Amino acid sequence: MKAIRFADIKDLHIAPKQWYAWADDAIRHKKDMFLPPKTHMNMEGNIFCNVMPSIVQVDGKKIGGVKIVTRYPKREPSLDSTIILFDAETGEFLTLMDGNIITAMRTGAVAAHSVLQFGTKGFSEIGMIGLGNTARSTLLILQSMVPEQQLNIKLLRYKDQAERFEQRFAEFDSLHFTICDTYEQCVQGSQVVISCATYFENDLCSDECFDEGVTVVPVHTRGFTNCDLFFDKVYADDTGHVDHFRNFAKFRQFAEVSDVLNGEAPGRENDQERILAYNIGLSIHDIYCGYKIYEMLKKDEEAFAQLQDIDLAAPTDKFWV
Repeated sequence: MKAIRFADIKDLHIAPKQWYAWADDAIRHKKDMFLPPKTHMNMEGNIFCNVMPSIVQVDGKKIGGVKIVTRYPKREPSLDSTIILFDAETGEFLTLMDGNIITAMRTGAVAAHSVLQFGTKGFSEIGMIGLGNTARSTLLILQSMVPEQQLNIKLLRYKDQAERFEQRFAEFDSLHFTICDTYEQCVQGSQVVISCATYFENDLCSDECFDEGVTVVPVHTRGFTNCDLFFDKVYADDTGHVDHFRNFAKFRQFAEVSDVLNGEAPGRENDQERILAYNIGLSIHDIYCGYKIYEMLKKDEEAFAQLQDIDLAAPTDKFWV
């Protein structure tokens, strides 16, 4: 079993469009994959640990995996994740790998995917709340998919993050930034609202702040429960991840994104619909991307040989007690 570090993945310089393509393929083939419920463990102080198993079909192979993600607010960064992959046909463990780049990039890819899938044609006004790595990956991937589209982006001010965010994307001539001081300023007039903040105690804005035709993508699901009640359509990456939501039974119209992609449910049907996309993130996306990365590294025999080997020296005899 190989150990794949953060730096090993970063040094691959995987293109934003590649992350998008992987996400799209994993979403489209969701029904071919095995996705049991994740285990979510909450602790005091807004600390959590999520354990997410799944088995995916990728490149003609059946690959299993488990992702563990934790959030400790006093840790820098607060979120951390690790992934383990195994061959689901033989049981051979393949790799223990850092999950941070995969988590950020596949989450950004899925968010960008929802914006392009459900946003109004030619959207240009975007409000962004929560400007960490996930927000950066979302915009990086979105821009790569519509490089000629001029986007006016309102950033919600938080410490110095908005300024640093704008600086990060200074090289892109198609991106234009304004910094806002309130949620209302960020949301009103936006055709797309992307929230990547991990925690909100209450909803952010009153109903009147959301214009007709808006697409809202709350990556971590918090802050928009009022939208559940009056938005025209709600989509999610998995029903089981949202059917316990307080307002689930009150959604006007609901479908999974994979059903839309496969023509089994309607997507946006006009430019007046308000659409909410609860793409919480599925472990099938992580395991899919993780295996793609494992294969990328494996193709370079010299580099693959240099990866650290992990040998737990498991027993080979049937009886060992």
